Amino acid sequence: MNVSSPAPKLSASLAANPRLSSWVRFTADGRVAISPGKVEIGQGIVTALAQIAADELDLDIIRIEMIRASTAMSPNEGVTSGSLSIQQSGRALRHACAEVRQRFLTAASERFGVDAALLRIDDGTISGPGNVSTSYWELAGEVSLDHDVTAGATAKSATERLVAGHSVQRLDIPDKVFARPRFIHDWALPGLLHGRVLRPEVSGARLTALNEEAARAVPALVTIVRDGGFAGVVADSEAAAEAALKALRKGATWSAGDALPDEDDLTGFLRSQPVETTIIEIRTAAATNKPAQTLRRQYTRPYIAHGSIAPSCAMAQWDGDRVHVWTHSQGVYLLRADLAIVLKLPAGNIVVEHMEGAGCYGHNAADDVALDAVLLAKAAVGHPVRVQWSRHDEMSHAPFGAAMAIEIEADVDADNEIVGWRHTIWSNGHAARPGRAAQPALLAATEIANPYPRMISSNPPVANGGGADRNSVPLYDLPAWTITSHRLLTMPVRTSALRTLGAQGNVFAIESLLDEIAALRGEDPIAFRLRHLRDERAKDVIRAAAQRAAWKPQKRTGIGHGVGFARYKNMGAYCAAIAEIEGTDDIRVKRLTLAVDVGEAINPDGVINQIEGGAIQATSWVLKERVRFERARITSTSWTDYPILRFSEVPAVDVELIQRPETEPVGAGEAAHGPVTAAIANAVYDCLGVRVRDLPITRDRIIAAAELAS
Repeated sequence: MNVSSPAPKLSASLAANPRLSSWVRFTADGRVAISPGKVEIGQGIVTALAQIAADELDLDIIRIEMIRASTAMSPNEGVTSGSLSIQQSGRALRHACAEVRQRFLTAASERFGVDAALLRIDDGTISGPGNVSTSYWELAGEVSLDHDVTAGATAKSATERLVAGHSVQRLDIPDKVFARPRFIHDWALPGLLHGRVLRPEVSGARLTALNEEAARAVPALVTIVRDGGFAGVVADSEAAAEAALKALRKGATWSAGDALPDEDDLTGFLRSQPVETTIIEIRTAAATNKPAQTLRRQYTRPYIAHGSIAPSCAMAQWDGDRVHVWTHSQGVYLLRADLAIVLKLPAGNIVVEHMEGAGCYGHNAADDVALDAVLLAKAAVGHPVRVQWSRHDEMSHAPFGAAMAIEIEADVDADNEIVGWRHTIWSNGHAARPGRAAQPALLAATEIANPYPRMISSNPPVANGGGADRNSVPLYDLPAWTITSHRLLTMPVRTSALRTLGAQGNVFAIESLLDEIAALRGEDPIAFRLRHLRDERAKDVIRAAAQRAAWKPQKRTGIGHGVGFARYKNMGAYCAAIAEIEGTDDIRVKRLTLAVDVGEAINPDGVINQIEGGAIQATSWVLKERVRFERARITSTSWTDYPILRFSEVPAVDVELIQRPETEPVGAGEAAHGPVTAAIANAVYDCLGVRVRDLPITRDRIIAAAELAS
């Protein structure tokens, strides 16, 4: 009996959004509008998706018009996060465009009476034997795309693609270079008014009384909005809005706030709170050598701010009981869901439209400021209202990346070979994005007259990459391990998704201890890693980075070299990093050499850009970044108090991309952070002979580590 093979399954994005017309539309001007549900946040995704569409439709990329995501028309692809856009949206778009191409070839075949296999498409022109010719645009009236996609369409093989796999100029860059409005911060709608929101200086304080007299005397003030503990102003200009807010602040009375942890004992705080404990993974060994000793090491990272270059901004406009929102949120549908809860409106009454933000990734304040704009705009009688947070607001009220304490116990035998491994994490949850719970996750929702409780951050499931536990399961072939995560059930410092979630901390810890064990054995750290890996792609990136960096250079005084490796989420991009640092005074990272494998690289230059950006951001995290606070308030509310890497401190970054066009692509945006963090820490040891296990690696931390070791 012949058993037919099962039909290929649709990707999750296509299964949720099967209508072809929601992805592809042919326009009257000879172009093709492509509407993905993922958004451009500086990662070049718009360009990569355009390359995929151009390939599958046999078009020149200049014909592709990429449409910004909007709940009014775009497919709902959830949130743009986790380095998943190419995997999710790219796969969906490739399949959808392949089916569109096939439908048009079938229509042309029927028109000309020619076998579809004899037709070809060149930049949208369909031609065949006997000089027959038509085009997508001529046939557009005959080919309806108001049909659901089927599983039968076949995308082109890697060898047939002419655009994907090649570096092309990014579509979003010209507007930014020539200062054409593209960022939401630069956009002005007709009749635009400006809003500002009053927020407490003390963490967790609530507005109890408000004297509005001085604010009402400000010229150009339009209105003052008050809803319980939420208060703000609307004015004709930004200057007037700022002046009114300053006057309003003088008339505000606040309740006592919430006590924050002891900044200098985050480990004690994290390990003393009520927690939800999850066993992430257990591996047992039938037999191992008897442990001769147990190495117990603790690693920490502080709370980290997003530090977006431009503070969060949004616009909103009401028309009766309907509202239109312009935002740089990474999840327009998820934001709409939370807005619907707060406003008690049907979701269909709310349109959320994406616009780019100048520096936006992770769960920063983009969603919060959108609700601010909506609440203020309701009092603006049909005028659009633009709200922009201040730097102080951004650095004190936006969610932070969670602090982490990680303890690893490694059992080693008499030869210092690893025979057991226990990895334990204490951390707040790493995700409290909007649209994922019955209650909203937006700041103003906790301030209004009938407030919602602040959502305690959770962790994504392990199958989706995890949160605090992300990259906590070693990729190395160790005989036995137990991985445990303790999620805090309290959250005095607001946390949510920051790039890599827990992966940066976990890779830092794992790779630091592996380096220490290699040193105990007197074994080269790269040879040690290769010996414990079975995955050939993992070995390839380590070897490629080592060869490119000429590992290991002759020892020089004041110079150190270190290596770090990870596969992001253990199922994404492979990345190895080698750091060269100078440690004569403060630590300075001179050079980073990386190798990366993302499978098929749609836009190689774009992948390299993402790895470079991640490497530089990780360097900033490792050397400088730390949210500062007293017991009552966040104090790192400016670039002076929250320094980031300066241009003069940026290391040279050299990236080798291992192309695998036959392998499904994965994202690159967050692959470099963990390996670079570990490589720098290991280079510090190589240079100074000191293991620094607490981030950031500052002069004070080096001195403290040296004193502890002596």
